[in-house]
Parts: sequence; C-alpha cells; structure tokens
Amino acid sequence: MLSVPTEPFGVAVTASGRFIFAGLSNSVGVFVWRGGHLHLRTKITVPEEALGVALTPDGRYLLSADGYGGAYVLNVAAAERGSRSAVLGQLTSAGSGAIEVGVSPDGKYAFVSLETSNELAVFNLRRAIDTGFTRYMPIGVVPLGEDPVGMATSADGRYLYVTSEVTPPSHQGSLSTIDLATAETDPARAVVSSVPAGCSPVRVAIARGSVYVTARASDAVLWFSSRALVHDPADALRGTVRVGSAPVGLAVVGRSSELLVADSDRFGSAPRANLALLRLGPHGRAVLAGYLDSGGFPRDIAATRHGNLVVIANYASSQLEVLELGSRRR
Repeated sequence: MLSVPTEPFGVAVTASGRFIFAGLSNSVGVFVWRGGHLHLRTKITVPEEALGVALTPDGRYLLSADGYGGAYVLNVAAAERGSRSAVLGQLTSAGSGAIEVGVSPDGKYAFVSLETSNELAVFNLRRAIDTGFTRYMPIGVVPLGEDPVGMATSADGRYLYVTSEVTPPSHQGSLSTIDLATAETDPARAVVSSVPAGCSPVRVAIARGSVYVTARASDAVLWFSSRALVHDPADALRGTVRVGSAPVGLAVVGRSSELLVADSDRFGSAPRANLALLRLGPHGRAVLAGYLDSGGFPRDIAATRHGNLVVIANYASSQLEVLELGSRRR
C-alpha cells in the first residue's frame, strides 16, 4: 500500500510493470514500481479533472477523462521523465460527464464515456495528435442508456462493449455492443445490441470468449457470451456470480485464468471493502474462489498484460495497492 496525495480514481500500468499512472483529482500521478517498492515520481497537473485513464496499445500515449466533454492526452515518455510538457492536448466535445476512456486496438481512435450526456464520444486520436489538437472535436457520438461508464474492446478488435447504469423503461442497466468499424465512420448507427446487465453495471472485462460486467447494485458479476451478444443477444447471458458489496472495478489476471473484482462497499452496507477473486473455467464460466484485503473503496483495477502485476486504486483511503500474483514469499 502507498498513500497518495488525494483520492485515486483510475489507474493504468505499463506493459513492463515499471510505471503506474493514476487520476488524482486535477493531476495525473506518475509512480514507479521497483524492487517491491512503489513511489511517486511526479504529478502532472491538468486544467480540469483526471478521472479514468488508459494507455494506447503501443504504450506511447496516456488518455485521462477530464470530467467534462473529453480527455487529456499525455506523452508517456515525457510523463515518465516528469516533464511539464507531457500534456499534448485535449479532446473536447459538446457533451458532459466524461468518466472513462478507451482506445481502439490500432491506436487510431479514442472513446470517452459521457456519463451526464448518455453517450460515447468517438475521436480520431491519431489525427488529433498529428494536427496538434487544433480545435479538435469528435467524429460523432454513440447514443447509449443513462450513465454510461465502463468499456472494453473485444480480443479481435471488432467490438467495443460499454455499460450504462440505467436503460429505460426497465430501469435495469445494460451492456451495449458497438461495432468499432461503424463507430469510426458513423457512430450514431454503431450499436449492434443492448442487453440487460443487472442493476447499475459499471465496468467491463473480456476473457475466454466471454464479457464480464460488474453490476454494482446487484452485488454481482454477470458473464455473457461475446458471440451471442452479436448473433443472439436475447440468449447472451451465461451466468451470475454473487460477490461482495457494490463491485466496481475488475481486471483479468493470472494469464486470463482469473478475474479480480473490487468490492467497493461504497455505500457502507458491508463490514468492509475487499477484493473478490473469481476463477475462470471452460467456456469462461466464473466461480468465486475467495477474497483478498483492500483499502477503502477499491474503485479501479489495472493489470499488466499477463496479469501478474495488479494495481488497485483505493479511493476512500487515498492509497494505491500493488499485488504480485503468483509470487511466493518465504
């Protein structure tokens, strides 16, 4: 555990596991993990907020949702050096409530969930960088249910999955499947399907041909067949696993054999917050294996590609927590 200057929102970790980035109110914290120790190298100030964060697939850029209509784009190498010029520019839209960010597998496009505007903004990230962010606006927006938040891209790069906390008229939340190729040219027509996903679904992860969603108000993780979400949405739900109180963040860990879930207890209905560990079996079936300790209100989880180094943003206790899965201390 490392105490940080303010409540951490989103976290991202580089492929090497050496650098960790966290949204810290109005700055992006740059942390170094070395020899089993975590320390803060620098804070890079941004004009507005720094909420959800994501790295581009090549690791060159970091995006941070600005809480308004878009996201800041940082040069990762400059951020690692602590350079004040690390912030390259800002993606902006007419929407509001930017909370989470995502990037297409080829790194060309960026996606920002606009929680207040009930839509997903789509930006040509590569063009924005090449043109110096001169009055850069989105290609368009994907209409969604109320309070869209988390997102994840399919392994083949064809689809983007996005949660919405409420979808009228049922008032259940939903999971929307978005065709990426269409989103990049005609966002308003990009939704392939939208299925019920429990109460207040907030984050998404993908492994073993399945799509996993934390349903915060259901105290559960739902898992769906990724193929059925496209071809047979009405039959896409494969199961529900009860976890702890108010799950939010989740990440695929242990070489895609496990899921780690942040049981946030953000509303104080359980004795304490914790982390639930789910084992993934054949066809992506998830089974609760047990619980690990966490700080207060674990909100977001990030892991290296093989899922052996995991970082948790403990929002209420203003801490970053690092786990080395598979390590054995003697």
